[in-house]
Amino acid sequence: MLRESIQPSEFGAQFHQGEFEKIYKQTTKEFQNLISFEQFQELAASFNAGVAHYDLELSTTVDHTVQYLWLDQSKEKAIHVSFDQNGTIQGLYLKPYITYPASDKRFTKKSYIMPIKGDWFVFWGGTNELINYHYAYENQRYAYDLIQVKDGTSFKETRLRNENFYAFNQEILSPAAGKVVKVVDGLKDNTPGEMDAEHPAGNYVVIEHDHKEYSMLAHLQKHSIEVREGETVTEGQCIGRCGNSGNSSEPHLHFQVMDSPDFYNGTSIRIRFKDGLEPIQGETVSAYIPPKSTAAEKVDKVDTALTIGEILLFIPRLVGQFFK
Repeated sequence: MLRESIQPSEFGAQFHQGEFEKIYKQTTKEFQNLISFEQFQELAASFNAGVAHYDLELSTTVDHTVQYLWLDQSKEKAIHVSFDQNGTIQGLYLKPYITYPASDKRFTKKSYIMPIKGDWFVFWGGTNELINYHYAYENQRYAYDLIQVKDGTSFKETRLRNENFYAFNQEILSPAAGKVVKVVDGLKDNTPGEMDAEHPAGNYVVIEHDHKEYSMLAHLQKHSIEVREGETVTEGQCIGRCGNSGNSSEPHLHFQVMDSPDFYNGTSIRIRFKDGLEPIQGETVSAYIPPKSTAAEKVDKVDTALTIGEILLFIPRLVGQFFK
């Protein structure tokens, strides 16, 4: 930890009290080369206007950094700050805190499983854009981006090959029974670090479920998709393998449920999961294990199933190092 440095738990109070020089000295050299202390001080002081205090809303851990979300008393302004293991401030957002409470309360009518085997890490997920960059966009607001992590990293050796990423080539499953209504395949997997912005979803599958809800599984590996349009699939059936196609800079799965088979014009719906959990960024999710039940209970369950601001500062641009 840096000498006389601000502890993460004290950041909200220290920022509000105007300890900007101490904060600035704790940022990366990259940031200090980008913006002068005078500029930082002016921005920070302006952001504090009208704020009585900041409260810690939540903390998450991503890629060896611990991220803290501080909100003002009115929950109108947000500070998102990331500390590495040495106490250096690696990331900082100052921005309006925007939420969509009406759509946050709209859950899928059907319950789903995470379409995975084993343990996966939630890189993006939750109901604010500081832990889920999708949240700002209505058509993907409640989407999840999942990766696999071992010993705190998503790859072994180097980032130069897709095969070095733990998520690459892993089986992706159907999140519920339904009918395949859209399949896109044949797009190449990107070299890690590059993106295909012309085909945002890359290779993907859309499945129609009960209640006219549609799941989407995107960024799949080229020629790995095992289902065809019009085919009926069961919950947990393998539909393809995790890849790095589309607007993706490393292998990961993009998963969402929407009210239309058209990703561009549909509305994302907050997912109701069978295990009752609501995962957010920084959490590990596991494959669903159905509870043991009697034959009578199974019949009942089948019957039930038939009846889902502007960025002011960012130090450094971590998103660019990963994916969208």
